[in-house]
Amino acid sequence: MANPDQLRGSEEAVAFVRAFFDAGKPVAAICHAPWLLVEAGVADGRTLTGYPTIRTDLRNAGATVVDEEVVVDDGLVTSRNPDDIPAFCAKMIEEFAEGRHRGQSKSAGESPRPAVN
Repeated sequence: MANPDQLRGSEEAVAFVRAFFDAGKPVAAICHAPWLLVEAGVADGRTLTGYPTIRTDLRNAGATVVDEEVVVDDGLVTSRNPDDIPAFCAKMIEEFAEGRHRGQSKSAGESPRPAVN
């Protein structure tokens, strides 16, 4: 099983994430998973959160980073850590039930970052 640090080096995993944004589908990422959003080139201009040790990376990618239990930005749901799972799951289900979000595909407008091997 791969962790988010390993997955962000996988062209297939990054393309998979980017395809969800291109299609306007809701996306949810917790703990270190927002690293994949950076690699997919979709963090820029978004408001999100993540595990404290990756927040500088998120800001460097152009995201507005907040320290909140759960953050929703037009179909993108992020949370900080396992303690946030109940709120994360509730918001994730809500966003998934809403279906496609136009803001998702707008954030995917830039070309993705090349995968790191």
